[in-house]
Amino acid sequence: MTATVLRSGFLSSVQDLGRTGHRASGVSLGGALDPHALAVANLLVGNKVPAAGIEATLGELRIRFEDERLVAWAGGDFIVRVGGAEIAAGHAAVVRNGEELRMTAPHRGARAWLAISGGIDVPMVLGSRATDLRTNFGGLDGRALRDGDVLALGDRTAATDRIMRKIGAARSASWRGPTEWISPAPRHPFLRIVRGVDWSCFAETALNAFAKEAFLVTAESDRMGVRLTGAPLVRLSDEDLVSEAVTPGTIQVPPSGQPILLLGDCQTIGGYPKIAHVITVDLPSAAQLSPGDEVRFAEVALAEAQRLLLERGRDLERFKIGLELHAS
Repeated sequence: MTATVLRSGFLSSVQDLGRTGHRASGVSLGGALDPHALAVANLLVGNKVPAAGIEATLGELRIRFEDERLVAWAGGDFIVRVGGAEIAAGHAAVVRNGEELRMTAPHRGARAWLAISGGIDVPMVLGSRATDLRTNFGGLDGRALRDGDVLALGDRTAATDRIMRKIGAARSASWRGPTEWISPAPRHPFLRIVRGVDWSCFAETALNAFAKEAFLVTAESDRMGVRLTGAPLVRLSDEDLVSEAVTPGTIQVPPSGQPILLLGDCQTIGGYPKIAHVITVDLPSAAQLSPGDEVRFAEVALAEAQRLLLERGRDLERFKIGLELHAS
């Protein structure tokens, strides 16, 4: 069966958890800029975690369904309606044959991730269905969604059928995912960081500014990175650096002194000095930054960053088991 995109919005694309194992060949990780949010939404509708969904930027998305499906979404403060009923973030909801899902622009945050039971059935490219918008492969013809696009949907799973029976005649489930997972729009101005390999290459005044002053998100930001403006971060030396590996979360500082926070579509190597890295569990908040937003950075120990990531992984496994027990 299929779903038709009636309105594609500012920038919507098919995304999953991204392409792993190909960075040595220069292929970006890509995928949902908040893979954790998409994973949670997938579990809520009975999908496997890696199933492909839709990443919507700044909303205005409308989709019509040809058969009965479960949907769930997570992300910024969007308003999502199905058949006239508002669907809260983190709740599985039933969409019936011929009904429309409408997602409006957010009051806060920039992106949302929509999971549909069965997942979006586009071809696998290098082990992923994610759209790589810079190199034009994956997803639907390697591009952003357009009005009128028809999306093939996979078969519903046994888990989906159990969840539907549990919901019964109601529009949406009474249970939901944890708030910090399904609504990760920044509620505080800090992103936690660990020091980068080039931390000591910066002047003390630059390090103090990085730690204490606010930076503003510029309009040049995209899925590749968040460009920031603020106090220039001056290096001790202007000597050239050898290009090295970079990852989502790396904060690079070009000659202008204005930092760039890399996101999922970032390149695999870079030659700008790396002052710091945003920890993985805070990347969902980074993905919600919009032009004009203010952000500050707070340093944590590497051991703390690792602890938080492991804790989130364990919590996700418990959440998955809890959903299975609840729907059984």
